Parts: sequence; C-alpha cells; structure tokens
Amino acid sequence: MFSWLRKNYTIRGRCSITDSAFQRAKGFLFYLSLFLFFGGLPLILSFALGYKFNTRTLKFVKTGLIYIKTQPEGASIYLNGKLIREKSPASIQELLPGVYKVTLALVKYYPWKSEVDVEAGRISRIDKVILFPLKPDLLQLNQERFSSFRVDIEKGVIYYLDQENKIVYRSDLDGSNFEDVASLPEKFAQINGWEVSADKNKMFIFSPHQISVIFLDALDDYEYSDSFVSLDYPQEKIIKVFWHSDSYHLIVLTNKHVAVIESRSLAKAVNLIELNKEAAEAFYDNKRQILYFSDNQKSPDGNFYNNLYKLELSPELYLFERLMKKQDE
Repeated sequence: MFSWLRKNYTIRGRCSITDSAFQRAKGFLFYLSLFLFFGGLPLILSFALGYKFNTRTLKFVKTGLIYIKTQPEGASIYLNGKLIREKSPASIQELLPGVYKVTLALVKYYPWKSEVDVEAGRISRIDKVILFPLKPDLLQLNQERFSSFRVDIEKGVIYYLDQENKIVYRSDLDGSNFEDVASLPEKFAQINGWEVSADKNKMFIFSPHQISVIFLDALDDYEYSDSFVSLDYPQEKIIKVFWHSDSYHLIVLTNKHVAVIESRSLAKAVNLIELNKEAAEAFYDNKRQILYFSDNQKSPDGNFYNNLYKLELSPELYLFERLMKKQDE
C-alpha cells in the first residue's frame, strides 16, 4: 500500500511540475507575442503606408515606384545593373527616392538604357519604350533609278521621278505594280519642284521660268512627247507652284506676284497679289483653298513690315475667268 501511495504521489508531482512549466512557457510566449506585435507595429505600418527603412540615413522614408511598359512586351529589366524577376510590363515598388539606372533588354532587339528619377510617393513612368529590331525589315521598292519621289497615302501609290531618263514611274506602297506612267519634256533641264494633281491624272514640274503640266497614263510605250502643256514666265522667277483643289488651276508664287493660271496651252496668268519681297515663302491649304505667304506689304501706318498673310481663293472658279476677261479688256 505504501508503495502505491509513493508511486501515486510521484506521478501527481510530475504532473504538477509539468503544468507549471507549461503555464510559464505560455505566459512567456504571450508576452513575447505582445512585444513583437507592438515592437514591429511601426515597421508593419511603415511598409503598409509605403515607407521603407533607409540604412544610410537610419530613417523611415516614403518610397516610390517605377512602371515599365515596352513594345514588344517581355523585355528583361535591369535596375542598377541587377536583373529583377519581373519582365515588362511591370511595376517595381518600394524604391527609395533617388536616381536609378534602368536597362531593358530583349533578344534580337536593341537595348534601351536611361536614368530614372524616383520621387517619394510618386510613380515614375517608362511606358513609351519601343525596342527596335537588330535587323530591320528593309524592303527595296523601286525597280528603276529615280531622283525624287512622292508618297500618296490616301491613294496608296508612290510616284518616282527619273530626271536623267525623263520618266515618271508609279507603284503601290509596297513597291508592287511598278510601271512607267509618263515621260518628261526633253528640253526641260532643271526641275525645281513637282507635284501630282489631286485627281491623279496629271502632274506639274517647274523650273525658274517654266511650268510643264504632264498628263499621266496618256499613251502607251513612252509616246508622251506631245502630252504636256508648257507655261512660260520669261520675266519672272518662279518660287513655288501649287495645284488648286480643282486639279485644273495652278497657284504660282513668283518673285513678283501671287498668280493663278489654268493648266492649258496659251493660258494667261491672273496676278492676284503684287509682292514686295523676292524670296517669299508660302503654304497652300488644298482642302480650304487658302494660301499662306510671307511678304513686305504696306501697313495702315504707311510702313512696310515682314508679315504672314492669308489669301482665300474662292472655290467659284468662274471668278478667275471674269478676272481674265477684265485683263483682256
């Protein structure tokens, strides 16, 4: 019996000691949890509110981020020379304020490099990056030699001017359907400018004292020798020429006048404005029939100043014919 009591007492004593140790451990863990919670709460809140501990200044600093987007996507991102896990498009967060070196790399493309200034609480965007291929998609469009060209996006064609061989070519925007569409006058040596009409049926070329209107697709097999109109300006120097919106009249800027002339043989120019400045500049708005030009015109105070002028050319073309009749009279 005594042995049983001694054994029973021993078991109860051990249980009592174990429960006491457990309670002490439980209390320790509880207070440790409280300490860790309240001690780490500022750190947790700082990260939650966008702050980060700066080891150099030993202070919490509000962070910023860099947003990166490339075309094409999937570029590797190097921040201060170190590769990060994300690929474009990506947001790199919790960055301390300062200047970062950013490199964007993609296989078979030229890398993009720059420095980005990160500000506290702000997003620094790099979202207009185009990575260009190492081997561009280069395609030769012409099949014959040329000296100048014009691209008509609306009609989807390209015009080529070969001054040496006096030929005009035309092709689609991708270079297909390359063909000759006109020949140039043999005696027209110097070409200062040229343009195709809005109706695409003709073009003009001009030199300092002559304009030739050439009709496209007039005849086959290079028989274009008679398919042009010659307009001469022996007493004036031609500066610029524009097609009027009707694709029939030409707006001519010389060293003396702003004039309008029909694209027909023996046509007479109508001088609309007398110019005082020899090297005038001009731009013609074909859709609104408005000519902008610079000149030294007399102002209300009686003096001459270099100004920009706007000339509205009436779409009622019979007005030009009336002016021509008055000149003839």
